[in-house]
Amino acid sequence: MTDLLSAPLKKASDVDLLKPLKNIISGIYSTADKPEDYSGAIIETNKLRGQALSKTLDKSQPALDLLYRYYDQIAALENKIPPHEVNIPFKWKDAFDKGSLFGGRVSLTVPSLSYERVCILYNIAALQSQVGAAGRISDSDEELKTAAKLFQLSSGIFAQLKSAASTMGGQEPTPDLSADVVSALSALMLAQAQEIFVTKAVQDKMKDAIVAKLCVQAEDMYADALRQMQRDAVKHLWDREWLPIVAGKQAAFSALSQYFQSHVCGQKKQVGEQIARLNHCLEVLKQAQTRSGVPNFFADYINKANRMVAEAKKDNDFIYHERVPETSSLMPIDKVASARLAKPTPVPERLSNNFKDLFEEMVPVVVHQAMASCDVRKTEITNSKVAQLREASQLLNSILASLNLPAAIEDSSGGADAVPQSIKEKAVGVQEAGGLNSLMKSVNDLPELVQRNKEILDEAERMLREEEESDNQLRAQLKEKWTRTSSDKLNGTFKTNAARYREILNNALAADEVIRGKLATHQQAIEKLSGGEAGVSDFLPRDTSNKVQGSESAKENLRQLMRQVEHLKSDRESLEESIKNMTFDLRTPFLSALAHDGAINEPAISVELIGKAFSPLEHQVKESLEKQESLVAAIQQNSDEYFGRKPGGDTLSRRDQAMRQLAEGYDAFMDLQNNLKEGTKFYNDLTQLLLAFQNKIGDFCFARKTEKEELLKDVTREASTATSQQAPPPRPPPPSVPQAPASAATAPQYTSAPAPPPGSGPPSYFQTQQPGSMPYPSGYPPAMPMPFQAPGAPYPAYTPMPAAFNPYATYPPPSNYPYPQQPMGYAPPQQQPYYQQPQQPPQQ
Repeated sequence: MTDLLSAPLKKASDVDLLKPLKNIISGIYSTADKPEDYSGAIIETNKLRGQALSKTLDKSQPALDLLYRYYDQIAALENKIPPHEVNIPFKWKDAFDKGSLFGGRVSLTVPSLSYERVCILYNIAALQSQVGAAGRISDSDEELKTAAKLFQLSSGIFAQLKSAASTMGGQEPTPDLSADVVSALSALMLAQAQEIFVTKAVQDKMKDAIVAKLCVQAEDMYADALRQMQRDAVKHLWDREWLPIVAGKQAAFSALSQYFQSHVCGQKKQVGEQIARLNHCLEVLKQAQTRSGVPNFFADYINKANRMVAEAKKDNDFIYHERVPETSSLMPIDKVASARLAKPTPVPERLSNNFKDLFEEMVPVVVHQAMASCDVRKTEITNSKVAQLREASQLLNSILASLNLPAAIEDSSGGADAVPQSIKEKAVGVQEAGGLNSLMKSVNDLPELVQRNKEILDEAERMLREEEESDNQLRAQLKEKWTRTSSDKLNGTFKTNAARYREILNNALAADEVIRGKLATHQQAIEKLSGGEAGVSDFLPRDTSNKVQGSESAKENLRQLMRQVEHLKSDRESLEESIKNMTFDLRTPFLSALAHDGAINEPAISVELIGKAFSPLEHQVKESLEKQESLVAAIQQNSDEYFGRKPGGDTLSRRDQAMRQLAEGYDAFMDLQNNLKEGTKFYNDLTQLLLAFQNKIGDFCFARKTEKEELLKDVTREASTATSQQAPPPRPPPPSVPQAPASAATAPQYTSAPAPPPGSGPPSYFQTQQPGSMPYPSGYPPAMPMPFQAPGAPYPAYTPMPAAFNPYATYPPPSNYPYPQQPMGYAPPQQQPYYQQPQQPPQQ
């Protein structure tokens, strides 16, 4: 048999996966409370890509194993990263473009893991064909089996690649990945696999009738391959000898089917038909040599057929005297489907043996979406329950302050004008917390935090704006030649999220004003409490009233009720922490549902999980609220009995009113301290989110810049090709020399643009301003989880993107979307303040 053909490999440009993958994964899977570090896996993946795409790959099984491993890793990672999050500009060159003296090759850049996977899959099929073709050195039994297996695998992969254009983000694929090319390659590899089965059958000395039927199928497969390879859209791509070889093999296997069928005739003593088939075999084999352009094409079978026909003619002349029928009257050899041994092998889910996913801990995208949605539901319930407790506590504090409790019932061993013990304790608490100075410092620090976030957001919007302006400028200049998707169709979600970030900042500024107003209202009381017992004593007026006090039993009852109030508040703080820190396993139920049903019913599973986890805590919340109701009723009754009711007017003296003002100042101080701590954390967390947002926009702009440069090269190449095709008119010959007729030259399908001089770039009107450097370091911490939000607080709640929200169910990106969109990850902002730290993330 003759040598086999193999497909050329695609060439990839170097891409650093380290920083982009780290940014993408940390933005999706990491939180500040539970950072996910996949640095080792990312480094290994980057190293694996370098090895798999090395220019020194040999035609061997180990080289195939490298490609298998990288393909499996990309396929696994593709299932765990939303397509619109990928901003890595994967650039691959056309496998069939040979370049030119001027440099340049047809290539395509798409920021998509699907595109990277498809290109790797093409290279796997190409290398399989190369290994299969190179392995036929001695045509040993093992080599033939391996080659047949590889060619069938290669055919199956090329067949699957017919849908590769869907991964190009709406762009036209390079010729090697067009449906016509991969379909032709699939047919060619299948025909060569059938050829190997013919060779194996001959070596195994199978029955001649079987071998003849195998040859008929081989001829049919080569005819199909030749028909597809001769299409106008693809025939110029193949190497010069490909079409002649395939055409020659089609004829050769037609001849071989006659050759082996002649053996069957000889065995049946049908000598006349045997001679006719051998004559036909020799005639077609000579045609095969002519078609292929190879003088010794299937020469061994020509020699065998010549010997056989000579012997058959001799036997017929001396013994059988049969009439040799015409070739046209010969019965065709049956095309038996069972003789079509070569079949495309479907692409398995995993190509490598014992594949180990480097990102095994990362869940599939659908599971991550379900977990994010469930986490949002859990946060909403958490906020609701905590808000119930805090509203109840605020109501209880206001009731006690209005009754001047517990100060009014405390013993005044130092006299009527002595500072009550509860007021002393409040003053100590304010002093230990830093007093008024600490609040003023925190309030004064807020503008700097706000300005930092505004600068990051301004820079992100500037990068986005300049990229769009550059695209619009080139579109206006090049018109229909500028074929890429316009920026305004790709950056819509970025703009929407930037506007929402801007809205969050504005709401936060309004919340700052609420904080300042509350501080101004209670500043005098907080200042006096910050001065300790001396400051409080100076603030309290002398007691000049004649208080009418009730029974000692009512006073003792009030004291016991105050102790119960303190216990209630302590228990409520513990309950609140339990609610905020509630965690349960989200990963396992959703993974089990996906494995069992093939889909996830997130609402049903989430409701069941949350209900089971929060049921005991909800019961405790209900008991706490009911206990407060009974305590308030008892306090009111005993207070009326102890102090007595006075219809109309304020029953509190000036001293009692001052003590109530101090009590309210203490409560305001504690609230302000918590709000300012959470406000500071809010701005710091927002900085991290904005840095991540800015970084994604930077990746988007870089990918668009790379695509722009590729398209500019194509436009320049087309312009150069058009110029080269306009040949100057021929110079008139001298009068004494007759002018020869000009021959029409056929322009090549692909030509390359002249390489620009070193240091020179595209024309000035192609230039665009590069994105500015980020004002803050790009090594930002990962995004934070969603904070709690309850009514009555000024800071706006925000949902981090994309850790605690399911952006994909509501805003799915188009299937052909080439560039990333920022997920819609915000809860509606409210004019309410932060009041506590973010919850712990779910256990993974």
